[in-house]
Amino acid sequence: MKHLEMFSNRLTRMSKHWKKWARRRGITCFRIYDRDIPQVPIVIDLYENYCLVSEYLNSYPISEEERESERNTIRNFIIEILQLPPENLFWKTRERKKGNLQYEKLDTQEKSIQANEGGLKFKVNLSDYLDTGLFLDHRTTRDLFRKEASGKNVLNLYSYTGAFSVYAADGGAKKITSVDLSQKYLDWSKENFELNGFSHEDHEFIREDITEWLKRERNNPKRIQYDLIIVDPPTFSNSKKMKDIFDVQRDYSFLLNSIFKDFSAPGAILFFSTNFRKFKLDTDELLWEDIQDITKQTHPEDFRNEKIRYVWKMKK
Repeated sequence: MKHLEMFSNRLTRMSKHWKKWARRRGITCFRIYDRDIPQVPIVIDLYENYCLVSEYLNSYPISEEERESERNTIRNFIIEILQLPPENLFWKTRERKKGNLQYEKLDTQEKSIQANEGGLKFKVNLSDYLDTGLFLDHRTTRDLFRKEASGKNVLNLYSYTGAFSVYAADGGAKKITSVDLSQKYLDWSKENFELNGFSHEDHEFIREDITEWLKRERNNPKRIQYDLIIVDPPTFSNSKKMKDIFDVQRDYSFLLNSIFKDFSAPGAILFFSTNFRKFKLDTDELLWEDIQDITKQTHPEDFRNEKIRYVWKMKK
């Protein structure tokens, strides 16, 4: 099978290149293969001494038996080339899913490790969900966010496991409010705070549908005006816990303008990100000023595909 031989050669080269690249920068969680060969549509991420393989749907005509045989061959190549103990390799099959399905539980192994990034520690779960709890493509964005955080009131909407919040705490933020619909992820965020020696008691972790929270809080006379905000919503969400369906392309201007009018302090900075590949941002629809597309600036070198997400930075 020529494409499997090509994969073996490619992985040998790429693993050497990216390991050297990462060592120079003190990075221990990074990508070494990104669907480089169309017949081998997998992504390989290293988290410390562990490896996560994400398999995408192969559009080539292939029987299930052949697919399983190829999987085993690829798995053996990875173990051999990366010199991994077999138990340190995790394999997940990804299909294009909408909204919160990406966060649904796949397993109950609870294989969690401590990953290091930017001088901070994060709990990463390699076994139980499609996503690990730490999106590696936002490594640079998180660092930019930390540099803006000193002395500020910070708001993290769709906060997931709180990585941006932890970075803000490390940057000297005054108070951080993390809002997410999942209690599990808010608890995970608190663990990440404690891992880094930050008391979660000093900050707020709110479980609520973001749209409902914005509507309710705008009538709160004691609401905080935030100086630094991160908004990284799902593309689409129809969770049972939500009143309405969320669609990022349809709803982004309402969301960002609500924050501008009711929740942002003078001079506030907002980072907005989406991984919806067909997303179009119309600056005329937004009240924010100085809207900068920082997608290229924040794109990590180890990610071959440049269209994985968009990031903007804007000011009040």
